[in-house]
Amino acid sequence: MKYLIYLSVLIFCYFPYAYCQYRMKNVQSSSLADRFQQLTDMAMKRPVFKFNGGKFKEFVKVVPRNYSFIVMFTAMAPQRQCQICRHASDEFVIVANSFRYSQFYSNKLFFATVDFDEGSDVFQMMRLNTAPVFIHFPAKGKPKSADTMDIQRVGFGAEAIAKWISERTDIQIRVFRPPNYSGTVAVIMLLILIGGFLYLRRNNLDFIYNKTIWSLGALFFSLAMTSGQMWNHIRGPPFIHKAPNGNVAYIHGSSQGQFVLESYIVMILNGAVVLGMILMTEAASRKGDIKKRRIFAVLGLGLVAVFFSLLLSIFRNKAQAYPYSLLFK
Repeated sequence: MKYLIYLSVLIFCYFPYAYCQYRMKNVQSSSLADRFQQLTDMAMKRPVFKFNGGKFKEFVKVVPRNYSFIVMFTAMAPQRQCQICRHASDEFVIVANSFRYSQFYSNKLFFATVDFDEGSDVFQMMRLNTAPVFIHFPAKGKPKSADTMDIQRVGFGAEAIAKWISERTDIQIRVFRPPNYSGTVAVIMLLILIGGFLYLRRNNLDFIYNKTIWSLGALFFSLAMTSGQMWNHIRGPPFIHKAPNGNVAYIHGSSQGQFVLESYIVMILNGAVVLGMILMTEAASRKGDIKKRRIFAVLGLGLVAVFFSLLLSIFRNKAQAYPYSLLFK
């Protein structure tokens, strides 16, 4: 009889608990289904959601969830002076649109942005003090270190973002950029100008055989290629980067990356070194005023020494183990 009483009390106590758990599970399932349906409906209207702090907690930070999120944390307000946020946002939208029309499209991956002025509490919660930042929120678990995209190393071009997403989610996104005919129009106009100029000078085309013109053209092409313009075209790095301390970085801190402005700086430095070499060569080969030749030689030597030292200094900053320097550390 005593055991029967104990069993009755146990069943009486357990039944409300089991009922509460059952109701809670049903409520969570219903809530998850509602959230998923809301996200699906919103995705039909726009590929990238704009979330504030409340929406971020409701759809991204909430648990459980059966979908992944790629969130771009940005600061697009003019007073924030984030010069690369607008460009990064354009690339992010290109990836989201490409995924929307991709054969791998599914309602298991969504894209969103959180602006600092609309979700500063989210930035504090995620311990972010810079922008832009791309973070992948997986369907299960919390984001790991690899779920934050290293834009300093790979840039934030659409192709780089798509590759990073494929590494995190196994979803292959083929990037489709909107047609841009500005380059084609510029080439056509350049060809028209060159054709018109050649037509007007059709009776005197001796300038085509001018070695100086061809030398300058070949020199400019070599400087552009050795400064990393092709790397910029392939990787799509940012023009500059805002460091965590708030300063603007013009030179990438790693030998595995570069900024667009950095390639221009290197091209100018290389050009100054070449100019110095030309001045010294002309001073040694020409005949005439010895004083003028000496001035050219000294000026050329100064250009080579100063600007080659700057190149070495930049290389030392990017490759920390490089031991050599000239005038500057």
